[in-house]
Amino acid sequence: MKIIPIQALKDNYSYILIDEKTKEAAVVDPVEPIKILNVISQTGAKLSSVFVTHHHWDHSGGNIELVAKKPGLAVYGADARIPEINYVCKDHEEFKVGSLEITPLHTPCHTKGHVCYYVVDTTTNERAVFTGDTLFVAGIGNFFEGDARDMYRILFHIISTLPDDTWVYCGHEYTRENLRFAMTLDPNNESLLAKWAWCQDKQITVPSTIGQEKLYNPFLRVNEQALQLVAGKTDPVEVLHTLREMKNTFR
Repeated sequence: MKIIPIQALKDNYSYILIDEKTKEAAVVDPVEPIKILNVISQTGAKLSSVFVTHHHWDHSGGNIELVAKKPGLAVYGADARIPEINYVCKDHEEFKVGSLEITPLHTPCHTKGHVCYYVVDTTTNERAVFTGDTLFVAGIGNFFEGDARDMYRILFHIISTLPDDTWVYCGHEYTRENLRFAMTLDPNNESLLAKWAWCQDKQITVPSTIGQEKLYNPFLRVNEQALQLVAGKTDPVEVLHTLREMKNTFR
């Protein structure tokens, strides 16, 4: 599979997913359709599907224009608030883009209808997950329509169970801000310091991997004593809640 990150708006990411075997393509959160279509036209791929992680305008706001320019697209999501949605995907319901296997993972917290899309290329055994505003590089999304218990379940019973070599493609370029916060919590973490040094000259910092996130993302380490001491809590859900509140006020 081939994945092309498209920078959009101020700090958003859209993605083009191409099955190199069949040249069939899907787009993830195509908020600026003209950018997307221009890049697809250069690849020779045929766009068939739209994967929407959630209804917020900066992720779904390009759907109407895209469908008007490309009638007949399958628009996947799990929230009636998504413009032009015509396929409501069930949790773990598998479908395909060309030969690529797609599994939607329901991850309700940032919004009640949030979905992450897990992709497997059975030819190359490559794996990727499009995490929208649930998991970022070194961070997580706000709990707008859920709470810490919801996010804990998502992080530890869904996302962390994916293979460690799964590529993570998130919805925003927040990496440096997230790492700055993480270093205040965990200043001696060598993986974290190395990631900070690596990203300094990078305009695009995706993808990371699930395995990497487990090393330096503080929200995936709430079961560890170092983060529990910082939060002053031992219950990992309370630690997660406390760290999210700290991040909300971090400048």
